[in-house]
Parts: sequence; C-alpha cells; structure tokens
Amino acid sequence: MSTASTRIPSLDGLRAISIGMVVVSHLTVGYDRWLDVGNLGVRVFFVISGYLITTLLLAEVAKTRTISLRGFYLRRIARIFPAFYAFLAVMLVLDATGAIALAPSDTIAAFTYTMNYHYDRSWYVGHIWSLSVEEQFYLLWPALLLLAGVRRGLVVAAAFVVLAPLIRVATWYLLPEQRIGIGESFQTIFDAIATGCLLAGVRRWLSGQPRYLAALRSPWFVFVPLLAFGCNYMKGHAITDFLVGETLTNLAIALCIDRWVRWPDDRVGRLLNTRPMIFVGGLSYSLYLWQQVFVEKHRAWAVQKLPLNLVCMVGAALASYYLIEQPVLRLRARLR
Repeated sequence: MSTASTRIPSLDGLRAISIGMVVVSHLTVGYDRWLDVGNLGVRVFFVISGYLITTLLLAEVAKTRTISLRGFYLRRIARIFPAFYAFLAVMLVLDATGAIALAPSDTIAAFTYTMNYHYDRSWYVGHIWSLSVEEQFYLLWPALLLLAGVRRGLVVAAAFVVLAPLIRVATWYLLPEQRIGIGESFQTIFDAIATGCLLAGVRRWLSGQPRYLAALRSPWFVFVPLLAFGCNYMKGHAITDFLVGETLTNLAIALCIDRWVRWPDDRVGRLLNTRPMIFVGGLSYSLYLWQQVFVEKHRAWAVQKLPLNLVCMVGAALASYYLIEQPVLRLRARLR
C-alpha cells in the first residue's frame, strides 16, 4: 500500500496521528494524565488494521473467489518480521551487555508474539503487546474468512463487537487475577480490530444510505472525534468504560476512517494527505518499534532526554525503514 496508485487516501495521515499520540503519551508518562492518549492511539492503529486487511482480503475474494493464505502470510512476514526481529536482536544485545534489563520470559513472549499475555515484562519490550494482538489477528482472520465465508466471517466479527464488552466485565468480576490483562489479552481487545473489519465489510452497503452519508458529511461530525477523545478518559470508571466507552471509541474511530477515506478533499482530509503526514504514517511501524527505547520514564541515559531522544527515535526509525523494511519489500516485489 505504499504506491500512489494503491494507497487508500487518509489512512497514512491517521496513522501519523496515532503514532503521535503514542509518543506524546510516553513522553509525558507520570506528568499529565490529560495527555494519556497512548491507549487511543493504539486503538486507531487497531481499527485501521482491521479495515485495511479486510478491504484487501475482500478485494482478493472479488477477483479470485478465494483467499491465498500462503500469499497473505508471506506478505505479512516480509512486511513485519525483518524489522521486528532486528529490533528484538538489538534489545537482546543491550540486555547481554547490561545496558538494559529484560524481565524473565520477555524473550520468549516477544519471539512468539504472546506479549499480550505476559504482564510481568520490562518497559523496553512492553509495547510488543499490541503487535502480538495484530499477529494473532493476522493468523486467525484470513483463515476464518476463507473457511467460513465472507458473510459468516463478518457475522463473527459483529458478534465479537457485541460480546467483548461482556467479556471485559466478566473478567473484571469473575477473574480478578486477570484484570491486569483487560485491554491487552486478545479476547478483551479484538473488538477494536473487528470494528474495522465490519466497516470494510459493510462500506459498500453504507454507500447506498443517503442519511448515513449526509450525517458523515455534516458539520456536526466534529463531535465524533471529540467523542473518541472523551471516551478515552472513562478509564477511571472501569465498568462504564468496559461496557460503553471502548465500544463508542471504536465506532467513532471507524466513522472518522470512513469519512476521510470517502472525502479526503475537505480541510481535515487535505491535512491527512499532505506529504509529511503520509511520510510519517508510512514510518509509523518503525517509529512504534523504536520509540519505547528512548522514552523510558526514568530518563537514565542522555538519549532518553529531550530533545536528543526525539532525534534518536526518528534516526532509529529511519534506519529501520530504509535499511531493512524497504529493501525487503523491494525483494518481495521482485520475487513476486
């Protein structure tokens, strides 16, 4: 999705905003809870991922009447694994030299993408929990669409959107020892990705709903992103957040995606599609991988203090992007 001919408008700009929220949240951890937007930024990533992957899979089904699991997994491996395992190798070297300290089982959880079930983890690899959720989605969703069919697959996604709030509440009351995993374990967070999947599945039908389209273009739409930000601060009220807040946040993000993918020519859409926003959005995976190293809250190293940490963060992300990700993607294209 990197070329102009295949890029979905506004998605890179939304990714740029989401990685910006994650970085701001980590830079200000322990200082200002009103800047704690990292959770919202990750949710934006999740909903975008569900929407983008499902859009691509549905296009493949429309063209070939099937889904090539082998092709899908090979594309995901080429896109994600080289940069990820390069990052992990650097963390292991730093741990071996005593520069950082990884927690027991960090390495196993990271290598196997199960960090979202490993809660006693170090800061430096803690953010891999969200990448683990993504990998579990990649493993299950295409296979479900292939085996159950698109319609049944979307029904399962809709059921998960409905059931996930109940799973979160049941975990809180019935499994108190598992409360720490609410919002990270796959069964308590997948509804964010499933919301994006549903948007991709029903978007053609929504195109024929004049009232929906009119609401999407209404000046009152400004309250939709505000709703997402507002719900982000319901975390202090666990049950309300689990039952209502997280679902409303996911739906608000999905509506924002639909609006600015359909109409990228309004004021916000033009901003999302500027070259700097597109570039940062394309760099967002590398930025997410490396930002954690340079925003450690105790700021023990010079490279973890402003403004040097921002310079190092961007430098590491650029190195990953140009020296690892892009060469691998070019090789994949040649092999194809």
